[in-house]
Amino acid sequence: MPVTDTNFNNLNSAIKEQKLAELMKSLSDKENLKQRLATVILAAGLGKRMKSPDKPKVMFEINGKPMIQYVTELAFSVESDIVIPIVGHHREKVTEFLDKRFPDREIRYAVQEEQLGTGHAVMQTEGILRDFSGEVLILSGDVPLLSRETVKKLIRTHFEGKYLATMLTAEFRDPYGYGRILRDENGRFIRIVEEKDATEDQKKIREINPAIYIVNSSVLFDCLKKIKPDNNQNEYYLTDIFNFIPCDKIGTVSVNDELEVTGVNSIEQLREIEEALSNTLKT
Repeated sequence: MPVTDTNFNNLNSAIKEQKLAELMKSLSDKENLKQRLATVILAAGLGKRMKSPDKPKVMFEINGKPMIQYVTELAFSVESDIVIPIVGHHREKVTEFLDKRFPDREIRYAVQEEQLGTGHAVMQTEGILRDFSGEVLILSGDVPLLSRETVKKLIRTHFEGKYLATMLTAEFRDPYGYGRILRDENGRFIRIVEEKDATEDQKKIREINPAIYIVNSSVLFDCLKKIKPDNNQNEYYLTDIFNFIPCDKIGTVSVNDELEVTGVNSIEQLREIEEALSNTLKT
């Protein structure tokens, strides 16, 4: 009669159950992410400093590809069910390009007729996302070097932390022009203050907001209804939604590479980004 090692069998069974649980959790996480992610791309900017008034800023090319192509490819690479570029200035040039480049993908367009701020831009997607229940990833159409790995980390942190909203942050050598991240004495996020509304002390902060977020859809549109253009620009700032979300429900993910989250606002920055991308491809 064979001898049975009860402890061994119990341990072996426990290991198998643990591995099965881990596998099921992994599959569940992937399924939830796949079913619950919409991506909005801010792509309506005028790009006044690009010196080409008839060309949308996001259509300027880096190594032969318009910036909007990099960002749209990124959105689909993280398994977005739907991608919603917010278009405005000469929008037909953006929509025609994307429709031709991504003929079999789910792309819907929101139109921002007036440039009333980033919050106002995202408001234009509410009709498209009215029946959507899940998370909304918000990307900037003029940030072409953002990596899939970074966005996946942002999404993973958001889900694992059970946050209502999660944002990327970065330390910039020269933070001029960007919103600053304000934290308390324990390093916890408090709020974002825009450059033009910041005090002199706040302008010295080097941790910036590159405008990359993931937000629960119901929270996003509820908060958008509460924001007001009470600022020096008389605009609806998307960052103001964080004033209506409890700080302990807001996650942050830091990015080490400054160029990865740098937005293109001038021809000079476009060339800098292009050079950085070329150097990356050579290595």
